Amino acid sequence: MAGRVSFDSDLVTDIESPADEDGVHDSFSQLIQEQCHDLHDAIEMTSLDLEEEIRDDVEYLEAPAYQRSDRAGLQQTDPLIGERWSSDTLKVLSSMPSRTIGRSRGAIISQYCSRTMQLRRRRQSRPSIQHFPRSARPSIRGHLVETDTAAFEEEENKRERLVNNLQNLSANDRVRMLRAMPLSLSEKKELRMLVLNKAEHSVSQSQIPCCSQLKYYIIIALRHGWYGWMSFLSSLQLWQTALKCVGARFGTGVLSYFIFLRTLLFFNIFLFLVMGVLLVVPQAIIHPDRDQNVTVRSTWGLEVLTGAGYFSHSLLYYGYYSNKKLHTGCNGTSCSSELSYNMPLAYFFTIGAAFFITCIILVYSMSKSFGQSFRIDKSKGLLAIKVFSSWDFKVIKKSSVKLQRANIGTQLKELVAEVNRQELKFPVVQRLFRLFIHMIAWIMCLGSTLACVLAVYYFSEYMHKNPRNLTETDSSDLLLKDASLLTVPVVVSSFNLLLPGFFNAVAWMEEYDSPSVLNYISISRNLLLKVSVLGVLCYHWLYRVASYPESLGLQCWESFVGQELYRFLLMDFIFMLLDTFFGEFLWRLFSQKALKRKRKPVFDIARNVLELIYGQALAWLGVLFSPLLPAVQIIKLLFLFYMKKVSLKMNCQVSGKPWRASQMTTIFITLLCFPAFLGAAVCVTYTMWTIRPSQRCGPFQGLRTMFEAGKLWVQELAAVNPNLQWLASAHSYLVENPLFLILSAVVFLIVIYFHSQVVDGQRKIIELLQEQIENEGEDKKFLITRLQDIHERKRGMPRRMKGVSEDSSYS
Repeated sequence: MAGRVSFDSDLVTDIESPADEDGVHDSFSQLIQEQCHDLHDAIEMTSLDLEEEIRDDVEYLEAPAYQRSDRAGLQQTDPLIGERWSSDTLKVLSSMPSRTIGRSRGAIISQYCSRTMQLRRRRQSRPSIQHFPRSARPSIRGHLVETDTAAFEEEENKRERLVNNLQNLSANDRVRMLRAMPLSLSEKKELRMLVLNKAEHSVSQSQIPCCSQLKYYIIIALRHGWYGWMSFLSSLQLWQTALKCVGARFGTGVLSYFIFLRTLLFFNIFLFLVMGVLLVVPQAIIHPDRDQNVTVRSTWGLEVLTGAGYFSHSLLYYGYYSNKKLHTGCNGTSCSSELSYNMPLAYFFTIGAAFFITCIILVYSMSKSFGQSFRIDKSKGLLAIKVFSSWDFKVIKKSSVKLQRANIGTQLKELVAEVNRQELKFPVVQRLFRLFIHMIAWIMCLGSTLACVLAVYYFSEYMHKNPRNLTETDSSDLLLKDASLLTVPVVVSSFNLLLPGFFNAVAWMEEYDSPSVLNYISISRNLLLKVSVLGVLCYHWLYRVASYPESLGLQCWESFVGQELYRFLLMDFIFMLLDTFFGEFLWRLFSQKALKRKRKPVFDIARNVLELIYGQALAWLGVLFSPLLPAVQIIKLLFLFYMKKVSLKMNCQVSGKPWRASQMTTIFITLLCFPAFLGAAVCVTYTMWTIRPSQRCGPFQGLRTMFEAGKLWVQELAAVNPNLQWLASAHSYLVENPLFLILSAVVFLIVIYFHSQVVDGQRKIIELLQEQIENEGEDKKFLITRLQDIHERKRGMPRRMKGVSEDSSYS
């Protein structure tokens, strides 16, 4: 039953009550009654007309017995499937609104063309009348329309008009019109060749001026060049072939991990370019001879792991950068050039601009991903699209054909699994038992996370309580001292490695039916662990270390925090290597050799994705204290991609339950934006606005906060030029006042919220429209079935009248 839907500004739908549908059924009944009135006219049909009508009906032609039996069974199973509709039914069908909407010029042309092609097909596929017995031969009077020469010439004239109309159109309109026609490719190709041949005959190439020919050649050359350039740019996309191979073999879930890794690589490349061009390169070129008297105090390998020693006084950390204006032509105390570079101001605004642009990119990516992922795509409709229109006929290489075939096969498995997946309904007792199991599992996960957080807090307090662990003087055992710097990163990385395995064991005990639900639960538990650990570490760095650096014997606490973040990032990468080797490679060998099983481990999407988010949060936190930390993250991601790709192909297998990760990328971007980037931005903003910088190192020494660098610059501009007094006022209201930052953040959140609400409203509207389409389809089936029943009754009544008349004549 078709319900009419109205939409207002609040996206509230108003569906008519069942009482309002009586009008629709009344209209159906009225139409059926009009058809019933024709029963009286059918009685007046002569016996000769009835006999010839029976002969003219294709349904009553002689056929083998098995065909007749199959046809009868088919008619019994579905009344809408028949060999031939009656003429009355066809008239009603042709006058339906769904068959008459959009009768534009293109629709008329396609109608002419389809009628012509259907006539040609009927003439070619019509069997000879000699093949039928004399008693079953149709009457010639029933086919006068098709055999009439005048009718055929009329159809040919329509075909000629069709070609003329297509010829008068432009090339783009002609191609668009041919694509819109409901014809086969061979018929469209034939039409196109007719149009081109007629154009060549009408206008020869000799009649075209030389300037026009040159213009056409230039346009064609430019078009071919543009297509070649676009193909070249598409071939330059990073890891495109590798990603296709991964998606074809392991599905969209694993593919989303590698796509997310590539996204993080682009973010770090952007940060590296910004920091390198605006901070690192000016410091290295203009003032390269800072602290050259620093000596290497330990082995090179240990310095690479700890980031201490030589790296402590390098471009890698905050303490190396100058707090003065850098002049290009300075030699000693004299400067021959007025060109200068304000390093404190550049440091402050570069960090702020980098975070602001990253925030814009993340919000845009998240909103775009929301629009693409949360669409209403029913699996049955996607399955039909994937089956009938997913093949790319431009692919000709054998390897590409195999790859595309595997990719389509994997996607079809995922769609079929989603279509066939049903929600299991358990009894009340079993549901209570499963709820109890879930509660126990969550208590175990939360308890282990809390224990891990407390262990990290007390262990970091113990390691940093003694200043001798941090100072660089009185170093009797330098090797042991530098190794002690790695204890906290090693402990934290160990927890990040072991706890996800415990979470997986608990999830195995819960027995989730859906693989997507299992992944979401694992992501939430791993996210809780990572966020808690990072929160404890940020509290330790920004409160214990930054607020009381003298008690710990630190002269430059910013460089120490940068070293800590460097060590955490490096240890995280090393433990990911160990997890790949022991957790995937050795486990595969043990399972196949010792246990004699052919099964391999399944790629853990949740744990690997949260490790990427954890590493990226460390990189964002360290941009302020170590401007070159994004370069370390880039190297880490490059190694990680190729290592995970090789390990995936060698040590992992496809999940036994295929599932379509339609919203995975959106969830990954959302987690990257809110817990990771937002937390890092809050910590960096708090450091620049509140915490006092070191007084002996860095570009902000001598200032109360890092924020004062911008304030002093604005005051200098206002003192030099009184016309710029408005700039100081704008700086005080927009930058110094935290209300502006809060309002900006609120605006971003409101934009994201409204976008998500719009997408949700569109999804609800589409669901209602799809339901309305299904209801109208049921209405059409009901109407067609009733019309066909009426036609059968019309045919049956004259036969009964004839039988009665014959019986009376014999009697």
